[in-house]
Amino acid sequence: MDQGARAFEFPGSQGQKLSARLDRPSGEIRAYALFAHCFTCGKDIKGARELARALAARGIAVLRFDFTGLGHSEGEFANSNFASNVEDLVAAADYLRQQHSAPSLLVGHSLGGTAVLAAAAKIPEARTVVTIGAPAEPAQLARHFTQSREEIEKKGEAEVAIAGRFFPISKSFLEELESHRLEKLIPQLRRALLVMHAPLDEITSIDNATKIFVAARHPKSFVSLDDADHLLSREEDARYAAAVVAAWAERYLPQLPVSKSIPRDVMVQESGRGWLEQDIQAGRHRLVADEPPAVGGGDAGPDPYAYLLSALGACTTMTLRLYARRKKWPLERAQVTLSHAKIHEEDCKNCESAAAKIDHIERRLSLEGPLSPEQRQRLLEIAERCPVHRTLHSEVRIETALEEGPTIPAS
Repeated sequence: MDQGARAFEFPGSQGQKLSARLDRPSGEIRAYALFAHCFTCGKDIKGARELARALAARGIAVLRFDFTGLGHSEGEFANSNFASNVEDLVAAADYLRQQHSAPSLLVGHSLGGTAVLAAAAKIPEARTVVTIGAPAEPAQLARHFTQSREEIEKKGEAEVAIAGRFFPISKSFLEELESHRLEKLIPQLRRALLVMHAPLDEITSIDNATKIFVAARHPKSFVSLDDADHLLSREEDARYAAAVVAAWAERYLPQLPVSKSIPRDVMVQESGRGWLEQDIQAGRHRLVADEPPAVGGGDAGPDPYAYLLSALGACTTMTLRLYARRKKWPLERAQVTLSHAKIHEEDCKNCESAAAKIDHIERRLSLEGPLSPEQRQRLLEIAERCPVHRTLHSEVRIETALEEGPTIPAS
């Protein structure tokens, strides 16, 4: 499978080549998603990147692309409209259907959210739809051109400033926007719907989310984006929205089959999303490792030593639970807190070299339940015998070999 995000082009609804990116998980793909960006934005806005990252970490591949005339896509923006955006989404779904698998999840930001509501009926495989800061009707966009409306009506077209850039907005474009009505379409959606909106959104008011949510039938959900702005320009807002979408979609997308064998192999590869960020595939489970910003990472996941402590901690509590269960002891809950540090050997007893440093792991146990002092002491001794603990104390030989050719097979 491809590593990280892959850039490519596919034919849009009007024949132009549309610039796209497919973010793929490091392991097996359980479903595909299609993302539609906001009006005059592009596939690489922060919200789109974070959403693709969060979904890929859960085994969902995400196709995001620039609409006709935007970003790196061919065509003229002046010749595009809401209907052509919808058809571009259908073309993107067709591409996925032919090359991989049709999208199960549709996600749209701002006018892209309105577009996925309109496109869903034309993509039968889509089981779920997500809107983020979306207008309830395409015509809502027209109110942003009020100051230029007279010029547009008089001359047939005007250059309108949008987010610091000028775009040609024609009279026919506005008329086309106002011709679309979704009030009858949304109740017939027949897909699980997640509506996300910021109450203080100054571009698209929260009333739009209310209209979409009320018009839709169950299953439907609403999540407030608190004080986020319309473009989710703050990284924490973009990450939150992405995490919510990924968690919500879990319920409606197919699960990977559970293997009856015990997986032992772990695959780790660079994610392509951050300088140090890594995708981890452990059996059917997907994890992310990174480093904190202080050392050049993006803090997208725990660092390698945190995973090491996690392995020791999990093995410790599992071992205590198995032992207490076998002995029928009243252990209600076991908890272990771990920390790691490099310390000078001169600070330790029985150290051979005062110049070197050694790894020091501190492990603190908390045992809940009506256990006797003798039982608590015995469980403390059993903690020292957990398999990962014994591995760390034993002589470990690590052999590294270089594989020939690509390590990731093409799909």
